[in-house]
Amino acid sequence: FQLSLKEGLTVFRDQEFSADLGSRAVNRIHNVKLLRNAQFPEDAGPMAHPIRPASVIEMNNFYTATVYNKGAEVIRMIHTLLGETHFRAGMDLYILRHDGQAVTCDDFVAAMEDASGTDLTLFKHWYAQSGTPTLTITDQYDADKQCYKLTIKQETAPTADQKIKQVLHIPVDIELLDTNGNAIDLTYQGDATNSVLNVTQQSQTFIFDNVASQPIPSLLREFSAPVIMHYPYTDAQLLLLMVSASNEFARWDASQLLINKYVIENVSRWQQGESLTMPSQVTQAFSALLTTPGMDIALQAEMLRFPATHSFYGLFAQVDIDALVAVCKFMKHALALSLSSQCAAIYKASVTTAYTPEHAQIAIRALKNICLEYMALAQLPEVDACVLGQFNNADNMTDTLAAIAAANKAQLPSFDVMMTAFEQRWSDNGLVMDKWFSEIATSPRADSLARTEAMLQHPSFSLSNPNRTRALIGSFANLNCQAFHAIDGSGYAFLSAIIGRLNSINPQVAARLITPLIEYKKFDSQRQALMRQQLVELSTLTDLSVDLFEKIDRALN
Repeated sequence: FQLSLKEGLTVFRDQEFSADLGSRAVNRIHNVKLLRNAQFPEDAGPMAHPIRPASVIEMNNFYTATVYNKGAEVIRMIHTLLGETHFRAGMDLYILRHDGQAVTCDDFVAAMEDASGTDLTLFKHWYAQSGTPTLTITDQYDADKQCYKLTIKQETAPTADQKIKQVLHIPVDIELLDTNGNAIDLTYQGDATNSVLNVTQQSQTFIFDNVASQPIPSLLREFSAPVIMHYPYTDAQLLLLMVSASNEFARWDASQLLINKYVIENVSRWQQGESLTMPSQVTQAFSALLTTPGMDIALQAEMLRFPATHSFYGLFAQVDIDALVAVCKFMKHALALSLSSQCAAIYKASVTTAYTPEHAQIAIRALKNICLEYMALAQLPEVDACVLGQFNNADNMTDTLAAIAAANKAQLPSFDVMMTAFEQRWSDNGLVMDKWFSEIATSPRADSLARTEAMLQHPSFSLSNPNRTRALIGSFANLNCQAFHAIDGSGYAFLSAIIGRLNSINPQVAARLITPLIEYKKFDSQRQALMRQQLVELSTLTDLSVDLFEKIDRALN
């Protein structure tokens, strides 16, 4: 039950090491994507548990995104609250006291408290409480008094394992900007105020004075706490934050919030039979990213990357998968059309040099390959030849796979040619073939399920190999939203049949693959019934493993 102490701390240290080696902003973005796409759904599903679970049936089911990644966020919040100097002093004291011992989460927190003089009693609720807190933030500006008030309300909804929730200690890092994008000094009654707000009550108001004009708040900078945040941003505010926020993560997050707004609006429009929309000021904002001087190229590439369809599930109380797939396809294509000429110019200007695994080159490849994908989606003249040329001339796997992925997403004729050549070249290397299997499983083609099923007979594939299985079956179930959630239930039946076979081959892998089925309550009633039916059938297996039993039992009950 102290697993998260070791693993959360290890993940945090790994994240910091990677951030020091490359782009800190992009590394943070990748960490947050993992939280939002994997850990938040876990908190909202039948397997919800705190980072220090109180009880388990099968321990293998608790090597989870919650224990590892949310565990790392809890460590990061301590770092945010204490600051670098006090956190490092706490680490030194922790090691001095406990090196070579079996240690608890409480021992770690005690060392942090003693080294910094900070009371973390309320903060320790993070170790025992499951669920993702929601922060609802409102503000009020008094022009006469030049006073700005920020009210933050926290709530953690009941989860499958806990009905009653406690107030948490949540650090919220902020910045206030004026309408020109300049930072406003944070002061109250003449004294400087820390940018990290300590939210320790269910509802709390923070006051700032000497604010000359209505500010635009940059909230939850650096993703200072693993929470869902609601604030009524306007398009204009988000567009300003994308350009002017001093924190690079906050700039990226503003771009995501802008996309989220139009995903939600367009899903509603689709459901009402109205035409979909992508305002020109939105596409122009992303276009401007390509010409922003002095911008980190790695961040530039990341901000241009359109989110995966499944990453939008959390925006809806119930996911209309047909509407969401249609909206994502429309919005990404609209963005591609808007950016295609600029992308073509950037791609053409990209200097081809011998491959080296250095940060500067990694960033350039990332931007170049995002540009190639948008060129493919926009179906620019000669783009098929361009994609095939990159594949044939690539001296690194990044460019090779980017060419295949672009052709796959845009369904270019060159896709089959490249896949055949890739298979012939790498058929004897299982780990490389994992990428090949994943491309087949995530194809937007109408026969995607049939092609995925056919791969079960491929000489390079084996259900007894966890990596092959995750690459093919996991990619299909988690990433191919349209095919997996086909309304006839064929995708669910396919996954269920595979899980039934894996139950005796490798129950741990089976238990990990079942996640898309046990989260059935996210979807419409027809799909819920189809997924639940597969779970009921799996529950009747005579030799049902403990790993699967625990997850199926929680989902059905």
